[in-house]
Amino acid sequence: MKLPQTVPALVGLGPDSVQIEARVLAVGDLLATTLLVTGYPAEVGPGWLEPLLTYPGRLDVSLHIDPVPAGIAADRLRKQRARLEATRRSGAGRGQLEDPETEAAAQDAAELAWRVARGEGKLFRLGLYLTVYAADRAQLAEELSAVRAIAESMLLRCEVATWRALQGWTSCLPLGIDQLGAKRTFDTAALAACFPFTSPDLPATDSRSSSAVGPVLLGLNTSASGLVLWDRFAQDNHNSVTLARSGAGKSYLAKLEALRLLYRGVQIFVIDPEDEYTRLAEAVGGTTVRLGADGVRINPLDLTEEDDAPDGLTRRALFLHSFLAVLLGGTLDASDKALLDTAILTAYRAAGITSDPRTHARPAPLLADLAQALTEAADPAAHRLAQRLAPYTTGSHRQLFDGATTHPTRSHLTVYSLREVPEELKATATMLTLDAAWRTVTNPRERRPRLVVIDVAWLLMREEQGARFLNRMAKASRKHWAGLSVITQDTADLLATDLGKAVVANAATQILLRQAPQAIDAVADAFRLSAGEAAYLLAAPAGQALLCAGPGQRAAFSSVASPAEHRLATTNPAEEAR
Repeated sequence: MKLPQTVPALVGLGPDSVQIEARVLAVGDLLATTLLVTGYPAEVGPGWLEPLLTYPGRLDVSLHIDPVPAGIAADRLRKQRARLEATRRSGAGRGQLEDPETEAAAQDAAELAWRVARGEGKLFRLGLYLTVYAADRAQLAEELSAVRAIAESMLLRCEVATWRALQGWTSCLPLGIDQLGAKRTFDTAALAACFPFTSPDLPATDSRSSSAVGPVLLGLNTSASGLVLWDRFAQDNHNSVTLARSGAGKSYLAKLEALRLLYRGVQIFVIDPEDEYTRLAEAVGGTTVRLGADGVRINPLDLTEEDDAPDGLTRRALFLHSFLAVLLGGTLDASDKALLDTAILTAYRAAGITSDPRTHARPAPLLADLAQALTEAADPAAHRLAQRLAPYTTGSHRQLFDGATTHPTRSHLTVYSLREVPEELKATATMLTLDAAWRTVTNPRERRPRLVVIDVAWLLMREEQGARFLNRMAKASRKHWAGLSVITQDTADLLATDLGKAVVANAATQILLRQAPQAIDAVADAFRLSAGEAAYLLAAPAGQALLCAGPGQRAAFSSVASPAEHRLATTNPAEEAR
């Protein structure tokens, strides 16, 4: 039956006219019918609305959510439990078998009542409406049949909004007005599963195990219409590895994640080999430390307030053994270590520093003082060690070590640029900057989430002592509420060593971008990739990646950035020259 009623639309806010029928609404040149959802499945997973949101035709999906006050929620649950219990006892009194649906509803109501009472969840009233559009009645019937088939496959029961076509259409407009009122009670967990931008490939994080930082956007899911949101601080550990060939977009993705983590109060340290993060640091008011520039120094013998403990001097001496092994280009034998240990303690004593924490505030000795202590030793082997240190104390490479540390580490974003550091010293400079960041991370006086980004992991991994230092950081960072982000393009070299495999194994978040054909076999074996996933990584364009976070937690995504973020993250010379 057709109603002879025409409602003129407001000028500039809608179509020229709206003609109302019992089940169909003529909206300008289109016909529309609204379905209201009256039945829902017993259980749903995250992103369960994905089939409706990806429908190829024109379909408006509207969710109307009203919170239920705690007092009213508790009263309704109490009455519901009483009705269900009365039904159970009535049936048992008549000798009837237990009704599975009633039993399941009673258990769900009891569990929900306990969660509401403990404050672990709340109740909401939710209305789900679908408005289907088509150009003519035959096409509208086909579209309506297709949408209902999808809804039934999701165990949704739908009814046409008969005699309420106009109210159904306006309820699906972005006005926040619900004129149908066909709502169902949802708890917090069920409502969260309705979030339309969740990636269906990743399980939802339990609210009880979610971190104080929260998830950040990594990109758009390439196999669905959802977003890939990931909370590294809610995983077993906070570390990540990013492996890709050159030009695949790994640094671009790292900068986007760092920028979005800064919004959430995470302190970030970046080891930057090619001066790629300085534009980001300038934009957010961070600190850039240009190692190798005039007047910029790092003293490896410095004692800071983080070392203000009885074993602070001992820990600094142990680090110096690893540092000097990297600086001198090889593992030191037992006799060399003994000579160095004696010289280190001698240099500190000469500066008035002992194991007493009250002496640690005094000016620390320099690398030249350590070399002088070796020169004054009676053993000829100590003299040879002093000669090996000469280029770094009095020679051409002394600029980085011939003074006290000149930079602070208190900024919310600290970028250590290694572009001006000589190639022979880049591994050493990387280790020094990592140590400076690590001392801040392990400071017990200031607890906050932190992330250390190493965009030059291969520089340290090629040195045994450097690899061991990185491995120790990967194992211990979680205890200090910190994450270690290891980024490298030398995938095969990283996976070819036991220490490299250990670093990967201690990363709960693993991101793979485009891989070289020569390395894909090693990557596929190390990350248990299927043939399809390996083929995807071989052909993936720049910016597309595969997130691997354990069994059943894999999602392919494409990095997405706003124009402002893109300007800070891009390294395309053509774009930077504009």
